[in-house]
Order: sequence, then C-alpha cells, then structure tokens
Amino acid sequence: MAKREVDIVVISDVHLGTYGCHAKELLKYLKSIKPKILILNGDIIDIWQFSKSYWPEAHMKVVRRILKFVTEGIPVYYLTGNHDEMLRKFTDFHLGSFKLLNKIILNIDGKKAWIFHGDVFDVTMQYSKWLAKLGAVGYDTLILINSFSNWFLTAMGRQKMSFSQKIKARFKEAVKFINEFEQTAADLAVDKHYQYVICGHIHHAEIRQMESTHKTGSVLYLNSGDWVESLTSLEYNNGNWTVFKYHDDNFNSDNDEDDKTDTEDLDAKLDVKSLLERFKQEPG
Repeated sequence: MAKREVDIVVISDVHLGTYGCHAKELLKYLKSIKPKILILNGDIIDIWQFSKSYWPEAHMKVVRRILKFVTEGIPVYYLTGNHDEMLRKFTDFHLGSFKLLNKIILNIDGKKAWIFHGDVFDVTMQYSKWLAKLGAVGYDTLILINSFSNWFLTAMGRQKMSFSQKIKARFKEAVKFINEFEQTAADLAVDKHYQYVICGHIHHAEIRQMESTHKTGSVLYLNSGDWVESLTSLEYNNGNWTVFKYHDDNFNSDNDEDDKTDTEDLDAKLDVKSLLERFKQEPG
C-alpha cells in the first residue's frame, strides 16, 4: 500500500509501557505515512509506570518503526514530557536525524511554531508530583477497566464509551483546567510573537485560533491529543493543519512481514526494558 506523504506529523501521549496504550493502532498509522518531519511531543514512553513485566511486542514494534524513520534520514524530534521526564537529563542529545529536546521552535513556511509538551502549565506537576503520579496510576487503571467494559459492549453490538471523557465532561474543574491550559499557552505564544503553539499533555486534540487575554494578537493553538483514548495526531500538509483521527475501518489488518524488513532485531542491540528500568531507578 502506497504511503501517504505528510509534511509534518506531531504525536504525543502514546504512553508505551502501559495497558492503555493503543500501540497496534499507532503502528498501523505509522506504517501508512511518510512524514518529512516527525515530532514526538512528550509522554511517548511512560517511564513513570514502566514495568519490565509489561512490554508487549506491539510496543517494541512502535519503537522499531520510529527508528526506521531515523535510518531513512527523516528528522525525528523527541520532546520530553512529564511521564518521560527522566530523559530530560539527556536533552540536546542527537544521533543522525534524531534529536532529544525539551522544546523546539520550527520555522514552518515562514511562521514560527513553538512546540513543547505542556506539563509546565500543570500545577500538580510543579507542587504535588506524587499526586500527579498517583493520578496517572488511577487513570491507567480506569482505562484498563474501560477496555473490559468496551469488550462486553462490542460483543453485545453496542457502541464503545470512554469513562474518562465522560468524567472530564461532567466535572467543571476538568473543563476549567483544559480551558485555562489552552489560554495560558496561547497568551505566552502571543507574547513571544509565535504564530503556532503546539502542545500535548491534556489528551485533548484541538486546532483553534485564540486571542490573547492581555495583549492584542492571536495565535493558532494546536494539541495532538493522545494514543490512549482519542487516537489522534496533528498533520501539516500543503500549508494546512488538520487533526488525524484513527478509525480501524480505514486500515488493513497489520502485516508482520514488513516488520522484518524495518531493521535488524533491535532486542539484541538495544534492551529497551532494561534501559527504561535504569531510567526509572536513577534519581532525577
């Protein structure tokens, strides 16, 4: 199947290494595209909740596919988030076309894009990191329970539902947090004279022109969503930004044959599970 060419792809909040991660779906998506630039905007590998007992082959295949882009010379920017914050001690590391950064400013067709994960705006990350980590465990548990309930719903011919999205929609504080997050990002971007501000973190895909609340001007705010529930990414092509939404009907069943040609067996060269365990144990 011919790959779809895309100028820029932004993915965030994949949470590889957790039960909620939709690695198989992400792999199908990555196999279907040929990006000129790939931006991994934080929380790609969930080192917070990483356990050597849970690292499915599909999660390793996602890593292999990303590395395949690197071997092809495609610029891949890995921007750190809160769940993979241990990687921040290695910021500015680069190998070939791969770069590990905390944030990046890209010139896109004459417009400046300010791209970062966005956890800096999360108060719990600044003052109650233990509470944020506890919440992450609770969220992953909720997603696991949700997956079982959706299995039953599908078996009965009923539509799937998202527990967390229903909770967010019903609680005013959750809606308020999302709104304040987006407005804070927009205000700072206007102050810095950027035309785009691109975040992740809140698992809520969005493209919206936003006015500054304290200065004349506006900015295009974008959020790439996640690959736990929303299964979304941002795509830039021919001068336009769009939110890509994964639908299983649009993809063929996964074919393992082309995995064999991606790269040599990385498990023999890069023991990802042991490496992540070391990151988790080392003091920040």
